[in-house]
Amino acid sequence: MIIPKHRAVGLTAAVARASAGAINYTPVAKVTNINKTMKELKDAGMWFVCADMGGEKMYNIDLTGSIGLIIGNEGDGVSEGVKKSCDFIASIPMKGDIDSLNASVACGVLAYEIVRQRIAKGAKIENEK
Repeated sequence: MIIPKHRAVGLTAAVARASAGAINYTPVAKVTNINKTMKELKDAGMWFVCADMGGEKMYNIDLTGSIGLIIGNEGDGVSEGVKKSCDFIASIPMKGDIDSLNASVACGVLAYEIVRQRIAKGAKIENEK
């Protein structure tokens, strides 16, 4: 997980509790410039997808490669600068009167779609239960 050094919540005890222990198994890097870090990772072969209501439906995007998932904040979403650096902009299809999800739910749904697509292509998932 890559988070900005500034303007992001710290890794507090409350964050650890909310993660249900996942934070203990997730490497976290704090960086000063997200766009620069994204460029370095893209140069190494990674693609980036961000969540945005105006994007292509998530299941129409090939998410099986080396993917970095960008999730914005609750109020403003992904910044325009970071969005422009993304290779794909994915939307989560919604039904009824609900037009958006909170950031953690959107992250979970998109992460699930990434894994679903990889399994459909024959990928083996380590430690699958």
